[in-house]
Amino acid sequence: MSSASSAQKSVQISTTEGFICGGIAACIAVTVSNPAEVAKTRLQLQGELAKGGGVKVYNNAVDVLRKTYLNEGLRGVQRGLGPAYAYQILLNGSRLGFYEPIRHNINNLFGYSADTQIPFTSVAAGALSGAIGASLGNPLFLIKARMQAYSPALPVGAQHYYKNSFDALSTIFRAERFRGLVRGIDAAILRTSMGSSVQLPSYNFTKTQLVKHGILPADSTWTFLLSSTVSGMCVALTRMYNQPTIRAPDGRLQGTLYKNPIDCLWKTFKVEGVRGWYKGSTAHFMRIAPHTIITLTMNDIIIGLYKDFKRGRQRDLDI
Repeated sequence: MSSASSAQKSVQISTTEGFICGGIAACIAVTVSNPAEVAKTRLQLQGELAKGGGVKVYNNAVDVLRKTYLNEGLRGVQRGLGPAYAYQILLNGSRLGFYEPIRHNINNLFGYSADTQIPFTSVAAGALSGAIGASLGNPLFLIKARMQAYSPALPVGAQHYYKNSFDALSTIFRAERFRGLVRGIDAAILRTSMGSSVQLPSYNFTKTQLVKHGILPADSTWTFLLSSTVSGMCVALTRMYNQPTIRAPDGRLQGTLYKNPIDCLWKTFKVEGVRGWYKGSTAHFMRIAPHTIITLTMNDIIIGLYKDFKRGRQRDLDI
């Protein structure tokens, strides 16, 4: 009995194991949310820097999915899924795997108990883990956005055709070297840091409160599901990634439309107004809500199953 009890208490997962569990959870989520990401990408690029919105190819998110399926089939609806898997492993593996170790270290730095939920250390840990994930995953997000924008039937925005992810990475590297692979990284870090600084602390806080007040048990799927739903409600990248490039006098390739995220926002506002900033919002919420809920819920379920597996192995070794 004491052996089983000590095994139960001693089961911990390493940062690497947390990274892997987070990546698997995110891959499950992106399989569901990727079609909405395709719709969001195409809506954001439609009428780019065009007075009056330009030619309207798609009316709304549902119309994008309908027309894409009719013209490109399931492959079109799930365009960019390969790099999306790799991106989610790097992004959410980092966000979910590094969040708790970073939070514990920041807590210790300020003299708090590692397990105590402190708002400002939780926000800082969320932002930092998000920035790490965005930096690591940027090249994959770049090619994912370009693949999702590409349509042989109803093109919007600049069109980039790649055979696969490896072809995309090698083509961009040959043309632009490392600079091409980090295009848009400043916007990615800003967006992901802001999102993670709210999303991860709100999820953990909600989960702690549900358990603390006896509303739901700690290891219940309903606890994870309700916490992630609250988190999903709390939460100018595409154009930066997808813009065409030209070779500057110094030989470097640079974007033809925008210099940086602020320039992108300003030019979009001048030509398209405030409405231009929020193109694809419906598709974005169609993606972010289920993606957040599935990722955070599955992450805790997978970690729980993995801990049970390790606990069983520990018990066998004790015998």
